[in-house]
Amino acid sequence: MKVIVIGCTHAGTSAVKTILSDHPEAEVKVYERNDNVSFLSCGIALYVGGVVKDPEGLFYSNPQELTAMGADVHMEHDVTDVNIAKKEITVRNLKTDESHTEFYDKLVLTTGSWPIIPPIDGLDLENVQLCKNYNQAQEIFKKKDDKKKIVIVGGGYIGIELVEAFANEGREVTLLDGLDRILNKYLDPEFTDILTDELVNHGVNVHLNEMVKGFYGEDGKVSKVVTSAGEYEADMVIMCVGFRPNTELVKDQVDMLPNGAILVDNYMRTSAPDVFAAGDSCAVNYNPNGGHAYIPLATNAVRMGMLVGKNIAGETLSYRGTQSTSGLHLFGYNIGSTGVNDASAGFFGLETRSVYVEDFYRPEFMPTNEKLYMKLVYEVGTHRIVGGQIMSKYDCTASANTLSVFIQAKMTIEDLALTDFFFQPVYDRPWNYLNILGQAAMAQEQQMAKEEPANA
Repeated sequence: MKVIVIGCTHAGTSAVKTILSDHPEAEVKVYERNDNVSFLSCGIALYVGGVVKDPEGLFYSNPQELTAMGADVHMEHDVTDVNIAKKEITVRNLKTDESHTEFYDKLVLTTGSWPIIPPIDGLDLENVQLCKNYNQAQEIFKKKDDKKKIVIVGGGYIGIELVEAFANEGREVTLLDGLDRILNKYLDPEFTDILTDELVNHGVNVHLNEMVKGFYGEDGKVSKVVTSAGEYEADMVIMCVGFRPNTELVKDQVDMLPNGAILVDNYMRTSAPDVFAAGDSCAVNYNPNGGHAYIPLATNAVRMGMLVGKNIAGETLSYRGTQSTSGLHLFGYNIGSTGVNDASAGFFGLETRSVYVEDFYRPEFMPTNEKLYMKLVYEVGTHRIVGGQIMSKYDCTASANTLSVFIQAKMTIEDLALTDFFFQPVYDRPWNYLNILGQAAMAQEQQMAKEEPANA
């Protein structure tokens, strides 16, 4: 069995390792256009901010390891064409510019994603940076020392983490976003309002509902960002407006979402025979609504890559789906989210209600305590939990994982209200705060049931 793997970051690395572990007889060829594999881009802000001193620690594998396992690894090779009907690919060696064509028995598409680059003027100016791979991270790190005014475009996870890293270094940071809230994919206003105030309190210039019109500069270097509402001086601009799947190679050859994300079944098979896909090039099978969603996260990628390896020769292990569970640390706040929120539930075709609770994580008699901000989103009628958000100065983020399990298992607000959690005053209360959140949802439903006859 000859397996060709195109792309080798998270999903590709995981797929190659699992294929070789489970099928040591397989001939596995890897083609990667970059000169490295397995870079954890979620650590870029930690590197830029000096928390991570050695960027080599942001890799968890390398071409030598994959070669030692039995893979035939070709770095700096770009696959320029895929013909699924003929089971062949065309590859160009980026060092020699030579091309060749070869055939496969099984094809694995782990081509990842690339930053969204809006069609605006001035993108070619020096110090206008993208932030995705190792080489881009290195470029930001090398250039940042003499930069005093940093503009971050995009208020998602990577953008917000970079804002914090540069603000902690004492630089003048401006955050621009075309939407009305930061982190809107993950959190509802009860949380983002607090976090936006926190950014402002740390000296960040936050400008929302502003579309970037262009970058302007002097002597080929960026010096100003112009938006729909103002102008901002900049020594460096970092674009963080999101990602798109890298799937042009197989356009019109496999089923995709409108944005180009490849659709896969529970065994990571595409709509084309003997073609598998995983990671940021794919849509995930999304448990809150039982459909598909584009959620480019490393956690999704490594799971999907492993499943490619498990199922490359036949149905062995089924995908459990995902809830889009994620975490963030921002200026002392620990934040976790999973599933849909109020803002996104309708997009996924769900009729939901939510309950928001502020409480403390442990008993009042303890000498110190921290406030918790919690929200639960559940389906109308079934009471099935489909989303949750939690935030505190106390590290409550593991509770997002707990809520993720509830969504995956299709459990209800009643299940959460009565689940057996341990009690120890150092850590929680006789009713764990997640129990309290579930009970608040139950109380809301009971109250609404009482009011229904009066509203009829």
